[in-house]
This record gives sequence, structure tokens and C-alpha cells, in this order.
Amino acid sequence: MTEWWTYRPSDFLMFSPHIYWRLFDSINAAWWPAQPVWVAAGLAWLGWQVQGRGGPGAASARVAAAALALGWVTVAWAFLLQRFTPIQWVAAAYAAAFFIQAGGLALLAAAGGVGPASGRVRRWAGLALAGWALLGHPLLAGAVGRPWRQAEVFALAPDPTAIGTLAFLLLVQATSVRGRWLLGGLWLVPITWCLVSAATLLTLGAGQGLVLLVAAAVALAAVLTRRCAATGPVTP
Repeated sequence: MTEWWTYRPSDFLMFSPHIYWRLFDSINAAWWPAQPVWVAAGLAWLGWQVQGRGGPGAASARVAAAALALGWVTVAWAFLLQRFTPIQWVAAAYAAAFFIQAGGLALLAAAGGVGPASGRVRRWAGLALAGWALLGHPLLAGAVGRPWRQAEVFALAPDPTAIGTLAFLLLVQATSVRGRWLLGGLWLVPITWCLVSAATLLTLGAGQGLVLLVAAAVALAAVLTRRCAATGPVTP
């Protein structure tokens, strides 16, 4: 039993940083040119969302939920099952969680009960996270000296997909009791994945794991700020 105290977190990883980053090289080569299509679609949705409550605003939430469901399915199957599971057995459990998240998003798209969110803090936080997921996160590969072909792209790599989903959850709000329950449940997997991925990356010596922690903190802070504002000050 005393030998357990000699283990470090890195001892539980079954792969090296080089092998891990090559997974993104593989999926980008196999799925090109899906990357610019997904990014363009995400930017188009942001432009649609910025139009506000009127017009297409309410419908855009359901469109985005359907697209996100497809993205989570793609990541679960093409990345986690086909590429990550062979080097990390627990990735099969991650894939199952991603499929569940996709199902929840698909149900939200079909059932409705959501519309554009109100509140300046929540809205700006959502737009910032969405911009990062679509444009900023893929640039991290080149910024830290990895080949551009190892870029992590929204709807193909899990990290930007989770961050983009947090952005979506900030930019929409429930308009019915059913929508409130669905939206509440959809927070669990992306927040959990941010923590799991951050732990994995930091163990691998990749400082970009901090990005996942910051994204989760920003999303949760924006939600709590909104709730505190809605509650208002407590008077004696």
C-alpha cells in the first residue's frame, strides 16, 4: 500500500504528449475541409444571435442546439472512440457522456422552450467564449510551437466544442419549465469536461489546460452574476 504514495498523476496517463497531439493531426487530415465549414457556420450563427430577441433570435437557439448535437456526436465518435480510446481506455466513458450531451441538445432543438438570453454580462461572456472556441482556440497550436495541422477545431476536437457549448448556454435562456430543466442539465458535461481536460493537459505539461479552467470559471461567474442581479439585494 505504501507504493501508492510514490505515484504521480502522470503515472496514470497511458500516452505521451507527442502521441496526444498527433490525434488532432489525424482527425484534421481525415475530416478536411469540415473545419472551415464549422467555423463559418458558427460565426454565421453568432451574427444571427446578435440580432437580438426579434426576428430570427428565438429560432436561432434551436438551430444552434441541433448543430451542437451534431458536433458532440462527431467528437464522440471520430475523436474519442476512434482515436482517443486506443490510447486511453477511459475515453470510452468520455464518449458515452458526449453522446448523452448530444442527445440532450437534440431534445432541446426538438422541444424548444428556449430563446435569446438577456443580461449584458451573460451575453458578452457568451460572445467572448464563442469567439474563442471558433477562432482563438485553434490558434493555440501555432502559438505554442506545434504544427498548424494539430489545431483543435470546434466540432472536431472536444475542448473547443465544450467551450462553444458553454457559450451557447450563456447566450440562450429558458422560456418554459421544460426548457429550464433541459438547459440546466446541459451544463454538466461541458463543465466536467473542462475540468477533466484541464487536469489531463496540465499533467502532460501543457499550460493551455488553464484555458479550460478560465472558460469554465467565466461561464459560471456569468451565470452567478445574472442570478444575483435577478435576486437583488436582501433588505432587513
